[in-house]
Amino acid sequence: MSRRIGLFGGSFNPIHNGHLHLVREVRRALKLDGVLLMPAGEAPHKSTAAYAPAAHRLEMCRLAAKQYPWMTVSDYEICKNGKSYTVETLRALHEMHPDVRWTLMIGSDMLLTFDKWYCWQEILTLAEVCAVSRETGDLPQLYRTADALRAQASGAKITVLSAKAFPASSTEIREKLRNRADCTCLLPENVVQYICDNHLYRNEQECENSGQGGAE
Repeated sequence: MSRRIGLFGGSFNPIHNGHLHLVREVRRALKLDGVLLMPAGEAPHKSTAAYAPAAHRLEMCRLAAKQYPWMTVSDYEICKNGKSYTVETLRALHEMHPDVRWTLMIGSDMLLTFDKWYCWQEILTLAEVCAVSRETGDLPQLYRTADALRAQASGAKITVLSAKAFPASSTEIREKLRNRADCTCLLPENVVQYICDNHLYRNEQECENSGQGGAE
């Protein structure tokens, strides 16, 4: 019998409790066997102070996943050269794990523009899609969008799931970290420690003065 695994991608800059809350909610609601985190590769146009190097973001994901025996982390997109398209990632995952049924976990805003994604109809043949809404007001629009996508892609499986919002934003967390504010309620404890040990998300001037940057 094939396993059902959720695929959750993102920059995870850094991974925080909001991400983990969403993953737990989807896994519980859809009764998934596990979840695979897929941190994205480098963003060369962003400064180190704003965007932690891929190796650090990967390690933070691995640390966050330690408390969940059903959660694993992949370095596929980080190790892949060039831009990563979701359809290419799913093709590769099917080759590596032919026994797995994949569920692509996305935010509600992504569902609204899903028909603009590269090879979006093929994506719907490679994975079920679960769009997570954290604002109940957008549910009618999401249901209409899901119906429209199904009409254009025969056999597509799309679930719209409402989940209670967790008050955490990567942008706000990075700002708090730059100001040395306490983030222990927003990040896993071992991730907070890793950020401190590696001097991540500090402003560039401070890094120059201390002689310690965020990159390896």
